Amino acid sequence: MAIDKYCYVRLAPTQDAATGYRISYARREQVETIAAIQHPAVRAVYAEEAVPPGLDMVHESDLPARSGLGSSSSFVVGLLHAVRALAGERPNKRWLAQEAIRIEQQVIRENVGSQDQVWAAYGGLNHIRFHPSGDFEVIPLSLSLARREELCASLLMVSTGLFRIASEIAGRQIENIDRREAQLHGIAALVDEAAAWLADDHLPVHRLGELLHHSWMLKRQLASEVSNSVIDEIYAEAIAGGASGGKLLGAGNGGFMVFFIDPARRQALADRLSRLRSVAVGIDAAGSVILP
Repeated sequence: MAIDKYCYVRLAPTQDAATGYRISYARREQVETIAAIQHPAVRAVYAEEAVPPGLDMVHESDLPARSGLGSSSSFVVGLLHAVRALAGERPNKRWLAQEAIRIEQQVIRENVGSQDQVWAAYGGLNHIRFHPSGDFEVIPLSLSLARREELCASLLMVSTGLFRIASEIAGRQIENIDRREAQLHGIAALVDEAAAWLADDHLPVHRLGELLHHSWMLKRQLASEVSNSVIDEIYAEAIAGGASGGKLLGAGNGGFMVFFIDPARRQALADRLSRLRSVAVGIDAAGSVILP
């Protein structure tokens, strides 16, 4: 599911006599040419879209970068959307996802997958199937309001306090792909099982953590850098506190973790892990949008 935490991209003509490109994110850039832009995603999107000078771009986000929540891909999707909207166009969600994937994988040449871009573009609660051709299907999961509320009430997301560069961790996993085929097929099979579980109103949502636990055990085998002693200690403590399972989000070695737990025991687990920053999340329904 796409969560209701966002990155915001404001793109507008400069309000003064400045020329070139003004870019504000964790740092500020004022440059005359696209080639001089230091931010790799901004430089790539501006070059691919032939963005004219005289623009001011500001990027802000609800959650920190390098936290396993797809912030980099969300930014690329949002920037593409903003650039096209400023030109008077309304790109569809499939184009936004596909173009963001192309730019990250082929232009910037980052070690990234294809999930985060699809989630950022589409939003929602979906079963996404990726095909060998590179194409994908987004299949919405139709759940009652009560079931959706139970899902969100069963989740606890906490920050490990560790931040990392996802491309480096993902690169190690890519190197191991040929030797980890069984683990990857196992993770994929659990997705089908989880979708069926969610659709059955007679099964308690919080027990989905049992499937997530199996997925996490498989993911830890993809590369030695996926986990570390701090992450393992947090996981063990959450299980001891009543969680039915969980996993580290993103490529690994830092960022946020998510756990499933009976809603009646969620606050007790949050108190037990109170030294860690926790974030309540809901389901985003719209994906990338242009705000009025």
